[in-house]
Amino acid sequence: MAERIVVGMSGGVDSSVAAALLVEQGLDVVGVTLRVWPWREPEDASARFGSCCSPETVDDARQVARRLGIPYYLLNTEREFDRAVIDDFAREYAAGRTPSPCVICNREIKFGTLVDRALGWDAAAVATGHYARVTTDDRTGRRLLWRGRDPRKDQSDFLWPLTQAQLAAARFPIGDLTKDAVREHARRQGLVTADKPESQEICFIPDDDYRGFLQRRVPEAFRPGPIVDGRGVRLGEHRGLASYTVGQRRGLGLAGARPLYVTALDPARNAVVVGPAEELEVDELVASQANLISADAVEGTLAVTAKIRHSHAPAPATIREIAGDARSRRRIAVRFDAPQRAVTPGQSVVFYQGDMVLGGGIIEGGDASAGA
Repeated sequence: MAERIVVGMSGGVDSSVAAALLVEQGLDVVGVTLRVWPWREPEDASARFGSCCSPETVDDARQVARRLGIPYYLLNTEREFDRAVIDDFAREYAAGRTPSPCVICNREIKFGTLVDRALGWDAAAVATGHYARVTTDDRTGRRLLWRGRDPRKDQSDFLWPLTQAQLAAARFPIGDLTKDAVREHARRQGLVTADKPESQEICFIPDDDYRGFLQRRVPEAFRPGPIVDGRGVRLGEHRGLASYTVGQRRGLGLAGARPLYVTALDPARNAVVVGPAEELEVDELVASQANLISADAVEGTLAVTAKIRHSHAPAPATIREIAGDARSRRRIAVRFDAPQRAVTPGQSVVFYQGDMVLGGGIIEGGDASAGA
């Protein structure tokens, strides 16, 4: 009997080809789309869904499943998504941090809730359309995570929180392909998603209006407060911490000959701290809630490359473990060989050796004395 694999089908070309490749391998493939939105229904039907689960998206996924001859289901995961992803998203912004909801979704929903359901269907694994790769270390049996072959599309930085058990239940069929090869494969298979454009928005936020979304969800995050410089001198008033992120220049409403950037958000004072561009340069940071994939621990210091946002090119650095607590759990100090711009609390820092993902964590902040 063929191994059963559940494929998370987003209605895009990547997950469509992931399903097609598994079918071609002779596996027992089941397609599912996770309905994660809305947590409430507006009157206007066109506003009920984000890009992740619109009627058009579901129809595309269903058509692909029909073309491939596989069963297809639409699963309601609104409650789990609301609790795990949306609550975290809103809470982080209210606390002056800039979260990455895709990271939380992968850990809690796609390779959490969906894996649990898949196991209940006697499936061996969950497959997605991520550009990443998983192998097994023959010596230790440990699962290893690698960057996707296509450096332009690599998504391994969204998968760093996955545990060994989750990686064992993960399949990334397109990880060895380029985007062009994926589209060409979809055309050969006659899939309706072959030339479908990619969505760049946050999947659960209609029209990419995250500030409007947050104003409805956490209005307290838009309490006005002072804009101050590094010495605490008041320069103006902000519109709520959730309206700003580290590195932001536009929309500050500050006059002056020298451009100023957001260098920090201070929820204790409800203040936005600004400064010149050079104050965005940081050579050390601390990451909490860290997860290591390739090893159980960092012994001493370890040379790596590290990236601090999805669009950031990994930069040479060294990492070392430092004391954590119940909230931060495992903590890692990262020291870059050269200063990096706009280190943003709430975003992920991910560690690599070559193409192998060592692990990652959530940035607490840039601090030259971190872990001292």
